[in-house]
Amino acid sequence: MRHLIDPMDLSVEEIDHLLTLAQDIIDNKEKYSEVCKGKKLATLFFEPSTRTRLSFEAAMMELGGNVLGFSSASSSSSTKGESVGDTVKIVSCYADIIAMRHYKEGAPMLASMKSDVPIINAGDGGHNHPTQTLADLLTIKREKGDLMFGRTVHSLIKAMSRYEGIKFILISPDELKLPDYIRTEVIEKNNIPYEEISSLEDAIGSLDVLYMTRVQKERFFNEADYIRLKDTYILDKSKLALARPDLSILHPLPRVNEISVEVDDDPRACYFRQALNGKYVRMALIMDLLGLDKDFKA
Repeated sequence: MRHLIDPMDLSVEEIDHLLTLAQDIIDNKEKYSEVCKGKKLATLFFEPSTRTRLSFEAAMMELGGNVLGFSSASSSSSTKGESVGDTVKIVSCYADIIAMRHYKEGAPMLASMKSDVPIINAGDGGHNHPTQTLADLLTIKREKGDLMFGRTVHSLIKAMSRYEGIKFILISPDELKLPDYIRTEVIEKNNIPYEEISSLEDAIGSLDVLYMTRVQKERFFNEADYIRLKDTYILDKSKLALARPDLSILHPLPRVNEISVEVDDDPRACYFRQALNGKYVRMALIMDLLGLDKDFKA
């Protein structure tokens, strides 16, 4: 039995297999419509989510399976003091696979030690979000043709660090720079070229992929810092005019105001296609962890 807690749990070959399977699902939806018939996915979301939870549920339903679960900690027995380990142990009696989001970093790892069924980390605090990373990689592959171009950003950097021909340009104010452990243990350890700059305008003209994220209010301890930094980068038509015609703009969503709605109709805006890709790659992952992909040659 396998779990997916960190994007580094998957080898490059395994990632490529999932992306190839996801593309085959896109091309041959009927072929996969009953793969998970009789199987149940439990979505245990101790933190609110729209896209990720509904994407998992849609993925399982489109594979012919069923879904059960809860959408916030307040509707679970954690309000009575039940531990994550006990919750997962009980739910694994009712479901064949579990997708879990938690506000505490490391909670899905703890859950995997107690569960009798595969656990998928659907986001743990500011730590990892491996299925968003798979959605990002599938989007880059579909938009660019391969992966030789270069919580969500951390996971994506980990995954992409194992592909060749990557260069990272890290754009942020000093207060929101990439954590040292990602820089030293992933980027520098793998001898990946990178730059750290503070100006979006200075970098956008050289980019193949622009990965935008919102400034996450829920991760700040000081609201004044959030208010001061939340509007640091806003992508609008004037900045987009500086970009290459083949730029791909990604965003894990939800956005606040960091991408102007006037950008949505630009063909370089990939974030809504990215959300759809997330459903397909989660379908592939569910099949893989349940061992149901062996009879399907993509």
